[in-house]
Amino acid sequence: MKVPPCFSRSLSTFGLSDLNESLSAFSLSAFSLTPLAPGVIRQWRDLRQLRAPATALRATALELAILAGHMLLYPTGLTAERPGRGLTPRPRGAEDDDPSPVAPAADVPALPEADRPPVVLLHGFVDNRSVFVLLRRSLSRHGWRHLECLNYSPLTCDIRAAAELLGRHIEEICARTGHSRVDIVGHSLGGLLARYYVQCLGGDLRVRTLVTLGTPHSGTTVAPLASAHPVVRQMRPGSSVIEELRGPAPGCRTRFVSFWSDLDQLMVPIETARIEHPDLLTENVQVSGIGHLAMPVHPAVAAGIRQALEKNESTGTPGAVSVA
Repeated sequence: MKVPPCFSRSLSTFGLSDLNESLSAFSLSAFSLTPLAPGVIRQWRDLRQLRAPATALRATALELAILAGHMLLYPTGLTAERPGRGLTPRPRGAEDDDPSPVAPAADVPALPEADRPPVVLLHGFVDNRSVFVLLRRSLSRHGWRHLECLNYSPLTCDIRAAAELLGRHIEEICARTGHSRVDIVGHSLGGLLARYYVQCLGGDLRVRTLVTLGTPHSGTTVAPLASAHPVVRQMRPGSSVIEELRGPAPGCRTRFVSFWSDLDQLMVPIETARIEHPDLLTENVQVSGIGHLAMPVHPAVAAGIRQALEKNESTGTPGAVSVA
């Protein structure tokens, strides 16, 4: 694979156009495993082992490039988004039915563009809505009319309180748009806030699909020194918040789709970004070849998110996203 052009440039000159150019060099390939001869399997594993160091190096370089680009964009997302930006009220008489009866995931039809529920984008720890510039553009170009990014304070010290605030925001969005349900895409901590709202605060009445990107569903042990921050402590394995999410959730109406990467440096262990819960309707999508920061901006992941949000019987959600 050719190294994206931006890697040969100085990071100080990295901008949004460079990020778009770099990410477009990668492609999406959803695949399914078929029976293979043992010799072919061994050769495939050997090839994966040989490629692993190079893949990790490319992923690290991409993470640095994205970090540099995001630092330039970060100030643009410090202020809260103007309410209603990107949201078009539904025509009178087009309100949703009672959200209580929800079909199983395999029976969810693809919705016409005009009837798609609003999509709420929720950023991660000490981040802001600027992280979703590219994902928002991708969704808009593919027909999503109702998009809204929510900022929560970087001084947030409790996941439960932040989840309650998220619930109030979603009630306001539903009242403003005429939709009775929304979809949420949450990156990292944002996904954990949304899951707590859905699973522990009755948010499954309002959230149709929750997509999480690199979210520590079972807790992460990365950067132990950061545990001085109360929210980081709540993201540790065995914390009271993580234990609440492990508890029973019978009848939860929301469909969960979790994207997790085999090169996510902030998920320790990496499988913590998977949702494993007997009461939840879940789909775990493995992403290969990119790190934590690339999850909300990579075009391959964006394509997987779009597919998850418009899932129907024939397409389904990809079982894996490979960045070659």
